[in-house]
Amino acid sequence: MHILFLTDNFPPEVNAPASRTFEHCREWVKAGHKVTVVTCAPNFPKGRVFEGYRNSLWQTEEVEGMRVIRVWSYITANEGFVKRILDYQSFMVTATLASPFVRGVDIVIGTSPQFFTACAAYVVSRLKRVPYVFELRDLWPESIRAVGAMKDSAALDWLEKLELFLYRKAAAVVSVTSAFRDNLISRGIDGSKIHVVTNGVDVARFNPREKDAELVHSLGLEGKFVAGYIGTHGMAHALDTLLDAAAKLRARPDGDRYRIILLGDGARKVELMQRAQSMGLDNVLFVDSVSKEQVVRYWSLLDVSIIHLRKTELFTTVIPSKLFECMGMGIPVLHGVAGESAAIVEKEQAGIVFEPENADALCEGLVSLAGDPALYERYRGNALSGAQNYDRSVLAKKMLGILESITGKH
Repeated sequence: MHILFLTDNFPPEVNAPASRTFEHCREWVKAGHKVTVVTCAPNFPKGRVFEGYRNSLWQTEEVEGMRVIRVWSYITANEGFVKRILDYQSFMVTATLASPFVRGVDIVIGTSPQFFTACAAYVVSRLKRVPYVFELRDLWPESIRAVGAMKDSAALDWLEKLELFLYRKAAAVVSVTSAFRDNLISRGIDGSKIHVVTNGVDVARFNPREKDAELVHSLGLEGKFVAGYIGTHGMAHALDTLLDAAAKLRARPDGDRYRIILLGDGARKVELMQRAQSMGLDNVLFVDSVSKEQVVRYWSLLDVSIIHLRKTELFTTVIPSKLFECMGMGIPVLHGVAGESAAIVEKEQAGIVFEPENADALCEGLVSLAGDPALYERYRGNALSGAQNYDRSVLAKKMLGILESITGKH
């Protein structure tokens, strides 16, 4: 089987869509299938092309058995709604134009979070007369409303009609959460073609290790209890809550014991850094995004991982992929996301769930884990054992079975 996968994020980018796509495709190649990925020049999240690449019409490379075709797109930082839409739409056009040059395709996959890539996948599938699969990572454009990036309008209504059209035309929808599946069924999409393949972790790469001594020294973390957030600093993440918790920790008699690291980039990073400085938070460290190869070194620094999203109904349906990475590393989690992902934390007993945007609850959970070694070790062991239930190679085989079933019927 020849799988054509369209995605606007791919390594060396290190965000969740890039990692999931790469790790799934790698497993499909190992299973004996041919995989071609059409993507753009790596630039997320700063909107700057990574060293060694260029934003040209066409460039190809071989990555662990996959053929990767990179096409031109309008590049912008992960901030500003209109510019990001232009980014998404430009890739939709160039990916569509590039795909006819990929021969002998049996199935086309388009991945979200935004669905313009799925638009391209649908068009390409019609041109090639093969099935297409919508990989659903986010309920977009509903998430636009949730973070207040765009007011209700005729444009949003039109986008939702297009979204439903793409679901209906897909041979299958592969959702990363059960809540997304329920949402689609409630909106009239045939449930028999919606499959759930959650995010997971590459357990060969994310596994327990000693704290990186060089980083501990360079960041001044000797003897500190370190909590950290690793990921995008965007509107959806409400990271002001972490700064408020840091202020409360700093006011404690043992406040110097604690450090909070925020690693990554995004639309709100500069604003967060300015606020931390104005609050005098010398217990908060901001670190820029690092490469896929380096990120595990920074995970190793954490005694506790903080996962957080805004307090809104939509985000009860999402499962942040970083949850599985910290479980694989054996790092207990402080989980400030309600809903399906909180249920996983509670089921696996991998950490403490707290109310989103509640700095007091975050501070209380952090102090509790730091002050109770037995509790900490219990959560740590549970996280490690729970990670085995989300092994990316197993999940990739599950999705491959869906693809094989579709091409067999076709």
